[in-house]
Amino acid sequence: MFDSRPHRVRRFHRSAAGVRPVQESIPDVAEHLRFIRDTMERSAAFTAVSGWGHVGIGATAIGAALLASWQASGLSWLRVWLAEGILAIVIGLLACTWKANRRGLPLFSGPARKVVLGLAPPLVAGAFLTFVMFRAGLQSALPASWLLLYGAGIMTGGAYSVSIVPVMGLCFMGVGALAVLGPAAWGNWFLAAGFGGLHIVFGFLIARRHGG
Repeated sequence: MFDSRPHRVRRFHRSAAGVRPVQESIPDVAEHLRFIRDTMERSAAFTAVSGWGHVGIGATAIGAALLASWQASGLSWLRVWLAEGILAIVIGLLACTWKANRRGLPLFSGPARKVVLGLAPPLVAGAFLTFVMFRAGLQSALPASWLLLYGAGIMTGGAYSVSIVPVMGLCFMGVGALAVLGPAAWGNWFLAAGFGGLHIVFGFLIARRHGG
């Protein structure tokens, strides 16, 4: 028969009175190892990404797509989506801050800086290309460009976050490719499917698997 009682690991402690044994149970050792492993994982990846924040961004994106579809001019349509982009950045920052504070996670860590450095260049490029394309009368190319650049940024920046984030970026690029091949009149709804649908789906997955 196996002994089900917790075994103890004998260590020795040196003091002025001599060497005396110190006992530590196996469960205590396992708990220490688990703490070390969790600490290393947190330092290697940005885990404060908020799933509920993504859900909020997706919900506002669907609302923006509906509002944009009612606009009579291309400039009004663009204003709606630019406002949605600013709102999405605010929601994302607030949600990540809330999750980091609630779970005691580092918000401005090394991995967080790498995520920003990977995500920012495609977004900045997209902002400049937006005005160039709109001024050149290429408004129909904006949805595909936004989806592809955002997906590329999520893939590169998400390499330093939880594993599901780069997958989300790949899906955004897939929707962007469909927007390139699909009818130009469907561009607004490709944006709804990407920035709305994908954010909601992956937001729920992140919240379920990674604690919010």
